[in-house]
Amino acid sequence: MGSSAGSRRRLSDSEEEATAREPRPPDRQGAHWKNAIGFWLLGLCNNFSYVVMLSAAHDILSHKRASGNQSHVDPDPVPTPHNNSSRFDCNSVSTAAVLLADILPTLVIKLLAPLGLHLLPYSPRVLISGVCASGSFILVAFSHSVWTSLCGVVLASISSGLGEVTFLSLTAFYPRAVISWWSSGTGGAGLLGALSYLGLTQIGLSPQHTLLSMLGIPALLLASYFFLLTSPEPQDPGGEEEAERAARQPLMSSEAPEWKPDARSSLTLQEKWTVFKGLLWYIVPLVLVYFAEYFINQGLFELLFFRNTSLSHAQQYRWYQMLYQAGVFASRSSLRCCRIRFTWALALLQCFNLAFLLVDVWLNFLPSIYFVFLIILYEGLLGGAAYVNTFHNIALETSDEHREFAMATACVSDTLGISLSGVLALPLHDFLCQLS
Repeated sequence: MGSSAGSRRRLSDSEEEATAREPRPPDRQGAHWKNAIGFWLLGLCNNFSYVVMLSAAHDILSHKRASGNQSHVDPDPVPTPHNNSSRFDCNSVSTAAVLLADILPTLVIKLLAPLGLHLLPYSPRVLISGVCASGSFILVAFSHSVWTSLCGVVLASISSGLGEVTFLSLTAFYPRAVISWWSSGTGGAGLLGALSYLGLTQIGLSPQHTLLSMLGIPALLLASYFFLLTSPEPQDPGGEEEAERAARQPLMSSEAPEWKPDARSSLTLQEKWTVFKGLLWYIVPLVLVYFAEYFINQGLFELLFFRNTSLSHAQQYRWYQMLYQAGVFASRSSLRCCRIRFTWALALLQCFNLAFLLVDVWLNFLPSIYFVFLIILYEGLLGGAAYVNTFHNIALETSDEHREFAMATACVSDTLGISLSGVLALPLHDFLCQLS
């Protein structure tokens, strides 16, 4: 993907080469903070629509939106069972349907990205991502059917997937510290997206008007990319990160000369396969982590319904999403104080969470919703830690000329795990909802 990685502003090749030879401004500290804040905002804006659609999943499927000019809804509606024969108060369709609409287009994009996405320059990709995010909010807000709403969710998925591949690839041309900022921003998207949807609907704003109020986020995405990021510079990591990297075994050895961001090189199929095999040590655990946590989120959240609380079913679901995203934000922002080399341990702990909550759904032995709140917060901490440490370890262990491809390839891990969880959560929902 190196052919599209010259100046972030799409100048001609000759202009890019001339720009690369110009002396760099002395204010490196200012550029560092601009890039750090820029990648944090890109992470926040890129994942925002994806998170909001998952937070709104219960409302999308129950289709409880205001009609006409009504702008408010009752913040404490009386729970209305959708399936009176089941103790779970099920929707006719599992929230996993929203998850699949929110993730399958992303999976397709990420699977195809290493094959030819680099032929499309970065700027058009970012524009497409911003337009799709705006379209998703508008389409879901004005939808009058579940299937139209799901089409809007698909647009959110395209935006998030294309953006993640694009911005993770772009980190290859900046100091490695921006990975931590990007990851923290994606965690912030989870927390802010879930909290804003929960808060605005809780105070009485309708789901429709709540979604329309979020149209400023795609505009912020475009502004952060085009006006805040500085042009990429040749890498010179140095310091603590370089020392740590030197102590690691690289994913593949290379005797190639030092790679620069303006180099117009492309990897052979053999090189890509070799890099991919080296990435499996990190890809497989991340797939397992995301499979377990999203099986919980979209397969079990709706079924973890407590009648002995003042919260309605929809409000319980929104609180689950918000607490999960709070855990994700905290752990995705923790790289500087806690680094984890063996992400397999996180995968095993997350699978244990899944087994525990699945048994609770079946046997209903937890006495209070607050126990579930704590488990969900812990679940988010594990998921966020797995994400940020996986990409940090890949950045340290991949040679410069392979890092852009490695980042774009490894980002399929979470999407693959989420997709598998959605496919399995659908029949589980139908089976459990048939139980009396």
